[in-house]
Amino acid sequence: MVVGGGTLVRMFPFDPGADVGRVLGDRYRVVAPIGAGASARVYVADDVVLRRRVAVKVLHEALAQDAAFLRRFRAEAQAAASLNHPNVLGVYDWGQDEVPFLVSEYLAGGSLRSLLDTVGVLSPSQGLLVALETARGLDYAHTQGLVHRDVKPANLLFGSDKRLRIADFGLARALAEAGWTEPTQSVVGTVRYAAPEQARGERLGPASDIYSLALVVNEAVSGELPFVADTTIATLMARAENRLEPHPALGPIQGIVRRAGALDPGERPTASQLVTELTIAANGMPRPDPLLLAPPPFDLDPLAADQTQLQASTEQLEQLAAASERSPLPGVGQRDPTPGRGTTAVSVGGAMTGDDKTEAETDGSKARWFALIVALIVLGTAVVGGAVLWRQSQPVTHAVPSLVGTSFSEAQTAVAEFGWLLEITEVRMDGTVADEVVATDPGAGVELAEGETLRFDVSLGEVLVPVPDLVNLTLVEAQAQLDASRLGLGDVEVVDSEDVPEGVVLEVLGDVGVTELEPDTNVDLRVSGGPADRTVPPVPESRSLAEAEELLRSLRLVPVTAQVRQSSDLVPEGGVISFNPAPGAVRPVDSEVAIVISDGPAPRPVPDVLELSVTEATQILENFGFVVGVQGDADFPVFETLPRSGTVEDYGTRVVIITTGL
Repeated sequence: MVVGGGTLVRMFPFDPGADVGRVLGDRYRVVAPIGAGASARVYVADDVVLRRRVAVKVLHEALAQDAAFLRRFRAEAQAAASLNHPNVLGVYDWGQDEVPFLVSEYLAGGSLRSLLDTVGVLSPSQGLLVALETARGLDYAHTQGLVHRDVKPANLLFGSDKRLRIADFGLARALAEAGWTEPTQSVVGTVRYAAPEQARGERLGPASDIYSLALVVNEAVSGELPFVADTTIATLMARAENRLEPHPALGPIQGIVRRAGALDPGERPTASQLVTELTIAANGMPRPDPLLLAPPPFDLDPLAADQTQLQASTEQLEQLAAASERSPLPGVGQRDPTPGRGTTAVSVGGAMTGDDKTEAETDGSKARWFALIVALIVLGTAVVGGAVLWRQSQPVTHAVPSLVGTSFSEAQTAVAEFGWLLEITEVRMDGTVADEVVATDPGAGVELAEGETLRFDVSLGEVLVPVPDLVNLTLVEAQAQLDASRLGLGDVEVVDSEDVPEGVVLEVLGDVGVTELEPDTNVDLRVSGGPADRTVPPVPESRSLAEAEELLRSLRLVPVTAQVRQSSDLVPEGGVISFNPAPGAVRPVDSEVAIVISDGPAPRPVPDVLELSVTEATQILENFGFVVGVQGDADFPVFETLPRSGTVEDYGTRVVIITTGL
């Protein structure tokens, strides 16, 4: 809705005085026209109940006959009235009084359209500010499930505080579903700023508002609106087939606008992401100059004209009374300064004598004086009565109490009886806690009328501090970085890591994407515990030394060949007998594991098998690793062995058993 100093293109015959003086809904007295569009006329009006100035959008008379539109209008108006955000125009009321109408806050700063028409293009910093405030309003509305569908300069309005508000939420959808068209037969929802998906007849969503905002910012900074052709169809076709290439004048925000104007809605940032990108870009750009908004076209005090008229009447009465005191009427309390005049006149031929004439003049003068006195009394009574009525009609005011330092809930309770509208801006400030009121506008002690707005700055807590990059630092270094950033060290989770040394930070735990935290917040870390301990493996079945060494190295254990070799009847010389520590033992990475090497079987003494049977002697000798031969009758006991018992012989040596039965 264009309110305040906005300039509207008049799309249908518009009588500026058509509704002036009319009272809508028994409450809103129309004061003066602001302008008109294809579907509505906009007026500045007085709310005679709350005694405040408002803006009223009166929709076209033809729409009052459309039952489907009225149903949609009521639903959309109710949804728009529920929005409460610093960058969304406040909708106070809505109704139908022969024609549908919407009542909103009155903004005296005009629209972005009027600003561009009068001042020209904005600087990139100013364009960023317009985009940022619009994106904030859209982000809030999108989270409430509302899509604007008609983002354009005429719907971006400024208050006297130079804060931007988005107007006409829901109206474009209601008009579109009613089949309402502009004179060019294009569906309402300005074609000049329509998204490609609208040109393709697809369903519109939040991404459509982002595209329209990209076009608005491009035009605001460069003065050029892309893809505008001679006809509606040509404009829509160009929009549907060509990618937006922002004007170079946008400078540092050119890339942001390019992403917002992507052909595919899925490639555009959300309003929340757009706010983040713009905020980051603002840090590297100069501070924007104040916007040169239009002066208020109407007195913001609806009683100012009545007060001026009362003052003029009072001054007129005072001047008239003073004049009567300075110049008394002739014949009233006066004497003629010429001796004898008026006393010697004689009536001749029926003419009035001097005495008769004087009496007649005196009577006429008395009548005129009486009439003047009556007039003065009537005028004085009217002035006094008007003054009394004027004083009685003044809005009730209350002094703003001192609310800074209280919680917002406490502040709400403190001002609940004063009848003010409350508006909240969330801020962060060091030395404050969440929900604390840090400022009010107006400040404490200022008189504020019932129905006016009291604005609060409510703290979200202290200013956020950036989380430092702690990855690949040691735990000691990370602790120092956190201390320097006014943050604390929280829980430390230690995990195994094959590649990162023990005690080095692997990652910062917490919500993904969080880069800032409140001071004194503890930061949880995941830290490397180094490689896990290893279990000593079994000796390879092949007993190969090379294979055993390769196995240990693959487990990041260090193979070391034992200096003392061992004899083994089972493992051939040069083969691996065992590991030390033994298989199954747990050791840290890079621990040494000794490999015991076989020297083969050791020499051993021939056992004493004399007097034993050949069978028993053979078994014993074979158990010692000897090869047994028999000489003599095997049925007789062993008489002797060769070599003799006690002789030390190598493993596998032949030992001959000699019996007594030769």
